[in-house]
Amino acid sequence: MALLDLLGRRWAQRIVWELREGAKTFRALRAACDDVSPSVLNARLADLRAAGLVELGDEGYHLTADGKSLLKLMLPLHAWAERWAGRWR
Repeated sequence: MALLDLLGRRWAQRIVWELREGAKTFRALRAACDDVSPSVLNARLADLRAAGLVELGDEGYHLTADGKSLLKLMLPLHAWAERWAGRWR
């Protein structure tokens, strides 16, 4: 339930998703997240860092091994959502 609570917070899943291709600086991550407010992005990054899913390195924020493992679990859900959304377009 703790993971579902974390991922249910605004922007948490989007941040994980945007880090799927590699590290991003705070500014690049903010732009990728449709200019989410800096305070919300800081709060979510703090939550994700505390959970061990994201780290801050020399090149910016990136997924940890646990974050990458979570992303792999999200990919089938993404594929399902794409098929489902296609029926309503």
